[in-house]
Amino acid sequence: MIITILTFIIVFGILVLVHEFGHFFFAKRAGILVREFSIGMGPKIFAHETATTTYTLRILPLGGYVRMAGLEDDEDTLKPGQLINLQLDKSGQASVINTSQKKLLFNGIPLQVNHWDLTDELWIEGYENGDESVLKRYHVAHNASIIEEDGTKVRIAPRDVQFQSAKLWQRMLTNFAGPMNNFFLAIIAFGLVALLQGGVYQTNNQIGAFTENSAAQQAGVKTGDRIIAVNHHKTNSWQELATQINKIPGKKTLFVIQRHQQQKKIWITPKAVKQNGKRVGVIGIQASQDHSFAAIATYGFTETWSMTLQLLNAIKSMFHGFSLNDLGGPVAIYSYTSQAAKYGIVSVINLLAFLSLNLGIVNLFPIPALDGGKLLLNILEAIRRKPLSPEKEGVLTLIGFGFLMLLMLLVTWNDIQRYFF
Repeated sequence: MIITILTFIIVFGILVLVHEFGHFFFAKRAGILVREFSIGMGPKIFAHETATTTYTLRILPLGGYVRMAGLEDDEDTLKPGQLINLQLDKSGQASVINTSQKKLLFNGIPLQVNHWDLTDELWIEGYENGDESVLKRYHVAHNASIIEEDGTKVRIAPRDVQFQSAKLWQRMLTNFAGPMNNFFLAIIAFGLVALLQGGVYQTNNQIGAFTENSAAQQAGVKTGDRIIAVNHHKTNSWQELATQINKIPGKKTLFVIQRHQQQKKIWITPKAVKQNGKRVGVIGIQASQDHSFAAIATYGFTETWSMTLQLLNAIKSMFHGFSLNDLGGPVAIYSYTSQAAKYGIVSVINLLAFLSLNLGIVNLFPIPALDGGKLLLNILEAIRRKPLSPEKEGVLTLIGFGFLMLLMLLVTWNDIQRYFF
């Protein structure tokens, strides 16, 4: 269990890090201030502050985020009547605004906040040292920081470094960069799988080896045979073959194999095993491998493309008959990770590639709160030649976020029932 948990955290961490780094890198290139780069959600357990960005590690390894200036409600940081501390620079401007009780500022000025503008004119005013007879105003430095209630120190968000101040194409590239990085990760991971295997498993249904106590080998199947039909269904690819075998756990079934130039009929009873919460059939066969340099060098690209088509076809089929069993959340990923960890590093890397590709495709769905929804709003802005009002965009994002949270709860509960009961 410990190995599974560690593997899950590492796999999930890599997926989040790669995805969020895409947003981070192109936001920086566009001149957008990235206030915080976080791996994990919930309470902070570690923070490293730089001149522009605070890097945090949070306790729940179930996601992460890139906090860009202008894309969150900064007004919640300060409240009228709130007691804060100001630290001034040599020119007398506020360089640090401390709203936290967890950190103390050396020589900080106590201030009860009255009004502020940290976006355009950059000032804050209030009553110093409890003296309500004099309302004092301090100018705030453009690169000033604010210490939030949980102790996280981030830069303030002046308008010129906010997300909406970047050009439209820069914002579109920033939104697309997360899924794009997931596609790159899938290509690299699949390529690494081929390298570690020393070859590429072929998809022509030719058998290269058998597992221990193989039902196929016991029935008389030999290395080099090609399975061309299962239960009168033609199998033109290894995926089609696996799909047909998975359907018939424990059932004696007619297989048609091609051996040299001859076709033979063999009866095989697939063994019933539990995979991903389902009872499926297996006959204990492995595909033959192509060990050529060309096959290994191109596998990252070819497998990513092939898997993308399979995922898109699976998504398409969901419109004809949707089921929560077609989706999987963190619980399902944990189950997949548990199985992959049993088979070693190659299996884990293969799972990483598959999950990364899934994450990239799902994030491009045109749902508000996802990257695809943001891109849709960018396209709408290009057509209208003006952005949607912040209020309408906020409502759409809230609706999308609510839908995703509801779907996540339903999927997680369904996964718990599938994998643990």
